Amino acid sequence: MKLNGKNVGIAITGSFCTFDKIEIQVKNLVDEGANVFPIFSKNVQTMDSRFGDAKEYIKRISMLTGNKPILTIEEAEPIGPNAYLDILIIAPCTGNTLAKLVNGITDTSVLMAAKAHIRNGRPLVISVSTNDALGINFKNIGELLNIKNMYFVPFGQDNSEKKPTSMIAHTELIINTLEKALDGKQIQPVIV
Repeated sequence: MKLNGKNVGIAITGSFCTFDKIEIQVKNLVDEGANVFPIFSKNVQTMDSRFGDAKEYIKRISMLTGNKPILTIEEAEPIGPNAYLDILIIAPCTGNTLAKLVNGITDTSVLMAAKAHIRNGRPLVISVSTNDALGINFKNIGELLNIKNMYFVPFGQDNSEKKPTSMIAHTELIINTLEKALDGKQIQPVIV
């Protein structure tokens, strides 16, 4: 119950196929007693997909958390000076977001939230979901693994036959990863 009473930011980016899994984990976080602040990238806000309607998804997640969604860079920026998050997780974290994060780009609400949170020296957790993890994004994952206060939800290949470079986080380990990260430790093994 380490998350009971903790302020947890969950920044959701556009790996739409993982949205059902992320919604389950948001519910689990709330059930653990965490005060969850949802943050949505522009793509999540505006792109309907075969996995669901964007506005409906944001509404469901926001209702689960009981907190107003953070939708803009301007709304995310106060996370830094106000230092109100104990921990932040980007789940799912796309390859695009990984690349921008490692290069210090803050052109979305999610990346601004991450930058603002990192400056406070608090843990940032990455829940990878990218078709290019063992390809062009491999170097970005490697760099982020070596940054202080950066932690990963354990991840592995999701379909090695049809998508040999694709990896996805084991979202059922999000709570365990967050708890370890709050203690300054990376849950092991990282690649499963």
